[in-house]
Amino acid sequence: MVFLLPGVKFDFDLIQKYDTRAPRYTSYPPATELSENFTARDFQSAITASNQRQTPLSLYFHIPFCQSTCYFCGCNTVITNNKKMAIPYLEHLEQEIKNTSDLIDKDRKVLQIHWGGGTPNYLELDQVKFLWKNITRNFPIASDAEVSIEINPRYVTRDYILFLRDIGFNRISFGIQDFNPEVQKAVNRIQPEALLFDVMSWIKEAKFDSVNVDLIYGLPYQTLDTFRETLHKTMALDADRIVVFNFAYVPWIKPVQKMIPQAALPGAEEKLDILKMTIEELTNNEYLFIGMDHFAKNNNELAIAQRHGTLKRNFQGYTTHAETELFGFGATSISMLEDAYAQNHKELKDYYKAVAAGVIPTSKGIKLTQDDIIRRDVIMSIMSHFQLNKSEIEQKYHINFDKYFGYELKELAPLQADGLVNVLADEIHITDIGRLLVRNIAVVFDTHTRTRETKFSRSI
Repeated sequence: MVFLLPGVKFDFDLIQKYDTRAPRYTSYPPATELSENFTARDFQSAITASNQRQTPLSLYFHIPFCQSTCYFCGCNTVITNNKKMAIPYLEHLEQEIKNTSDLIDKDRKVLQIHWGGGTPNYLELDQVKFLWKNITRNFPIASDAEVSIEINPRYVTRDYILFLRDIGFNRISFGIQDFNPEVQKAVNRIQPEALLFDVMSWIKEAKFDSVNVDLIYGLPYQTLDTFRETLHKTMALDADRIVVFNFAYVPWIKPVQKMIPQAALPGAEEKLDILKMTIEELTNNEYLFIGMDHFAKNNNELAIAQRHGTLKRNFQGYTTHAETELFGFGATSISMLEDAYAQNHKELKDYYKAVAAGVIPTSKGIKLTQDDIIRRDVIMSIMSHFQLNKSEIEQKYHINFDKYFGYELKELAPLQADGLVNVLADEIHITDIGRLLVRNIAVVFDTHTRTRETKFSRSI
């Protein structure tokens, strides 16, 4: 049975057929391919090469602390109510910023900044100011830079929101997950409806340029009707972007998920019904399906970037500046340069030790081959734009596309037969049916992980 939705066709049979595990492709190669054989010295060499390219910068700062545990969370966090824990962390972050920025050409402008976590608003206002001053002291920030922050609405005030806008943040994101009190209780994320609307009112009062909210489908006690209510309340908030994540129940990887009542999780068929309804509700109410789990209003920069062909994916998801190279700061953060990726130590003690020794706190990474770079271009075009121009790849990399990807084109044949993709003489188009299964199409071009699906979440 096929249901036609704006820009998307929902085919239950095909979704069930292709609902295998695949990378989310926030990078290629995926982060699972990072190796401890890649050292801080290798990353320093990559930075030197990066300076020769003179590409603009995107900066990410990881604040790992949270005041309470959300049972669905898969992030690297430190749960504590002891705010003093942030003091040594910020001191080491200050030193890492200085050590790394000394290696980066000062003529390279910063076009994007993002603070994530954890809970960035775990920091007190004076700590926010401290970190912000260290960033602006060490990097030249473009006057029109996109500066975003994630917040937990349970631990924020009107004054905090106004302060963030005043200091320089112009984009903001917060997690709703679900409005239903029973669902909130089951995942240990209780945040009353009135609170969420208050937070949004403060954000609008502060005149942020863009607001993103997150939802999760597949949580315990969710039903088609209750999640429809959540969607209606979410749309009433009038956010610029809505991200609807698929909850992956993996307690063997994330032990905290054992706190979730497994019997209360919606079944596979109900999850598909919820997904179909979600896409239908959002696309019928001014939100465009950007890809995978992202929806944006027509005038939002994500939608504009997709129309202009400048949309890209990195470790934070979709991004509007395809030309930047990403540097990550703080424990567990990942840097994403043109030809190398590097991840910092995850454990605070290891991160502190490296920074105190005056070295870049790299724990693992990967140096990309030319084949990796070519395949990344192909995969990111598929993931971001649902199409690929063969001639552009041929001209950019001096290859014969059909010859270079002969094996992959054969592998696409059954997907084309099922209506997921159209392979033409000079183009590859993802169909309206294939958009929901874009990861299954992208994985065909992935030589690193396509045969090792068990590490990844399911496509839908």
